[in-house]
Amino acid sequence: MSRVVPHSLFSDFDINLFKAGKHYRLYEKLGSHPIEVNGEKGTYFAVWAPSAKSVAVVGDFNYWLEGDHKLNVRWDESGIWEGFIPGVDVGTKYKYKIHSHNNDIMTEKADPFARLCETPPNTASVVWKADYKWKDKKWMGYRADKNGLDRPYSVYEVHLGSWRRREGNGFMSYTELADELVTYLKEMNFTHVEFMPIMEYPFDPSWGYQLTGYFAPTSRFGKPEEFKLLVDKLHQNDIGVILDWVPSHFPEDAHGLGFFDGSHLYEHPDRRRGYHPDWKSLIFNYGRNEVRAFLISNALFWLDQFHVDGLRVDAVASMLYLDYSREEGEWEPNMYGNNENLEAISFIRELNEEIYQSFKGVQTIAEESTAFSGVSRPVYLGGLGFGMKWMMGWMHDTLEYFKKEPIYRKHHQNDITFSMTYAFTENFMLPFSHDEVVYGKQSLLYRMPGDEWQRFANLRLLFGYMFTHPGTNLIFMGGEFGQSSEWNYQHSLDWHLVQYDLHSGVQQMVKDLNALYQGYPALYEKQFSTEGFQWIDYGDAENSVLTYIRKGHDEKNDLFIACNFTPVPRENYRMGIPKSGTLTEVFNSDLKKYGGSGMKNGKVKTSATPWHGRDQSVEITIPPLAVVVFQ
Repeated sequence: MSRVVPHSLFSDFDINLFKAGKHYRLYEKLGSHPIEVNGEKGTYFAVWAPSAKSVAVVGDFNYWLEGDHKLNVRWDESGIWEGFIPGVDVGTKYKYKIHSHNNDIMTEKADPFARLCETPPNTASVVWKADYKWKDKKWMGYRADKNGLDRPYSVYEVHLGSWRRREGNGFMSYTELADELVTYLKEMNFTHVEFMPIMEYPFDPSWGYQLTGYFAPTSRFGKPEEFKLLVDKLHQNDIGVILDWVPSHFPEDAHGLGFFDGSHLYEHPDRRRGYHPDWKSLIFNYGRNEVRAFLISNALFWLDQFHVDGLRVDAVASMLYLDYSREEGEWEPNMYGNNENLEAISFIRELNEEIYQSFKGVQTIAEESTAFSGVSRPVYLGGLGFGMKWMMGWMHDTLEYFKKEPIYRKHHQNDITFSMTYAFTENFMLPFSHDEVVYGKQSLLYRMPGDEWQRFANLRLLFGYMFTHPGTNLIFMGGEFGQSSEWNYQHSLDWHLVQYDLHSGVQQMVKDLNALYQGYPALYEKQFSTEGFQWIDYGDAENSVLTYIRKGHDEKNDLFIACNFTPVPRENYRMGIPKSGTLTEVFNSDLKKYGGSGMKNGKVKTSATPWHGRDQSVEITIPPLAVVVFQ
């Protein structure tokens, strides 16, 4: 095998951008790139390791011995080591053997920019070129309209390793999922799918939230081009793709980013800012230019190379606060004496500005659990610049309310109405995520009180209330058919349950709710505006009933919603209406096909009986533990 040939993909301009933290396409330069130099095929390698004394490429092409394949350090103090090795082809396994100036430490590290990694528990990087011919031109052309904040977002959250498994409990491949998952999402009328992290991760119980291969789709399910096929098929079926993305922390695995070149290269050197006590992981140094460029390049990589439509950014709260999950004395205030991580805030703003500037029709979504102000407001208005934020408070309050026996709910009416006091302070997405169905919390179905019928009626009511509440929606896989057991990442969902009427009924109702949400503009056109919602009556605690109006651009499309949170039917229930006419029931969670009791309204005419401060009113039936929607 030939020795290393001096070669570079970096211009002086690239290096200046990199040092300034403004090079947002580093994946085009760093890492391994199969190319041809002077008529000879091989691979160019480049790695950032400023504290290294020497860096060699070792792999199956040289028996993992550093010998002749030491990279050359650049003269410009960028800390980049690079070189071209003839004969190294696609499929070659490799690592970087790094000798450090610090205490002469020697480590073998996976390539931070590798496009493919060995399947865990193996840890080598693989030279790869994910050639793929995209067929989603149509989607990419109108994506900006599909993905706008005034469009429906009904998101199905998926863990690819456990959505459905093969016979014998083996993983399904990206290619198989491109048939089965896409067909299911289309059939269920979901508008988007959100994948829990698919970047390479070493430890299955982390569910993908402890990443080591930031630029590589996990090889558990196939090759990068096969993941592209999955995204492409979703787009061809008008389904948007959101990826979970984790810039908040990374694991200490020996082959990963930690202590990369014998120094604290990617992580903050101060343990109070560089280590997560909750997750026993390392925290990025957001104040270091090259680290910011690494992370922003990574976000853009998935949007650029994989045509992804959105990033849901994990654990944002842990990035924003220096005292996150720390006791007194375990953190140090910022220069102003408070607990905000100014470097992380600056990084997040820069990230969002670059994403929205570079890609038309994408969204970023923050999983942020505190009252930090302006998370989904533009940077130029002082916000963090996200498109949406998960409404964690709503999720918590709603589930707490629903677990109460209906007889006690009248004493907790404020718990279910409180969300409307802050519903429009951010662009909120309403999530029932994977975190709510693990670690002894039980499945959504088994958090509901009552006998079997009431449990299912409560679950149908929960989803009906969710879809008619302002904001976009996210349901974790399994919830849509009333999975009875907690989620287990090691096994398939309990698909056998859909043979039973009550489970298939919930599934049919979620399918119809998705269609309702997309078919009625009043549910999405002003989903983030106070103009899109109006109470009819939030004070009927005695009956545990809520009535409200959802509005779009045209008042002819207004929807009138009534929720009954008890198992007692509310017949001849009077509801104030702003004008005279006939109301038609367009959705009812109590239909027999959903497993309900079958109480219906059909059409109801208003009368000139003033009610709820309005000149007109109607008498309706609100079935037990149900939501009804009228137009």
